[in-house]
Amino acid sequence: MIVNLAYAQTSQASGGQGFIIQLLPLILIFVVFYFLLIRPQQKRVKQHKEMVSSLKVGNQIITSGGMLAKIVKVDDDNIVTISISDGVNVKVKRETISEVLADSPVNK
Repeated sequence: MIVNLAYAQTSQASGGQGFIIQLLPLILIFVVFYFLLIRPQQKRVKQHKEMVSSLKVGNQIITSGGMLAKIVKVDDDNIVTISISDGVNVKVKRETISEVLADSPVNK
C-alpha cells in the first residue's frame, strides 16, 4: 500500500510539465507554417500592391488571364485601360494585372 501511494504522488507533481510538452509540437508546427507559408505570402501580396500602385501609361503588362497588353490610360484608382491590339482597348481592374514587363514586343 505505501508503495502505491508514493507512485500516485509523483505522477501528480509532473502534470504541469506534461501539458507544456504536449503543446510544444503544436507550437513548433505553427512556427514552421508561419515561416514557410504565411510570411512569404504576405511578402508577395505586398510586392503586388506596390507593383499595381506604380502602374503608368506605356507599361507593358500581363493580366492574370494571360493577355499581353500595353497600358493606354489610367482611369482611376481601380480601373486601367489597356490596348490588346491596334484599336482594341479594354478596361480592367488593377488587381488583375499580374506582371509588368520591362521590354516586350507587344504593341510597339
